[in-house]
Amino acid sequence: MGTTTRQRTGTPATLVLERAGVPFTVHPYHHDSSAPSFGLEAARALGVVPTRVFKTLLAEVDDELVVAVVPVSGSLDLKSLARAASGKRAVMAATSQAERATGYVVGGISPFGQRRRLPTIVDESAYGYPTVFVSAGRRGLDVEITPADLIRLTGAKTATIGRTS
Repeated sequence: MGTTTRQRTGTPATLVLERAGVPFTVHPYHHDSSAPSFGLEAARALGVVPTRVFKTLLAEVDDELVVAVVPVSGSLDLKSLARAASGKRAVMAATSQAERATGYVVGGISPFGQRRRLPTIVDESAYGYPTVFVSAGRRGLDVEITPADLIRLTGAKTATIGRTS
């Protein structure tokens, strides 16, 4: 893995990674706006198993926003997320709410460089790989990073919050 420069990527997410001095690799790919799943599209385009590519979702847990990072091969288990966030009830955040809170558009929400730092929970399956892929802050651009750096830089907790499809 190498480090990229802001001139090549230009997203708040990659800026955070550069400033932190962590190794990461940027992976651009052609985004097809008609793709039914942004995450599965990324996995196919990058030639990576879908369990290694993670999507960033926002949910409300007891009326507070929480970031959930789960493999694109499955879905978010809202009950497990609520438990992991020490809450009782979780529902998906509205698209407009997610975009407003993060500063990113859906399909390009990165766990890094969001407008405000939100509690984050990463599915523990991330530890099964030396590196994982997450959005770099726009559709058609992912970053590859170690799970440890993903968790450390987001201040995340880990828990089993993903559900296989």
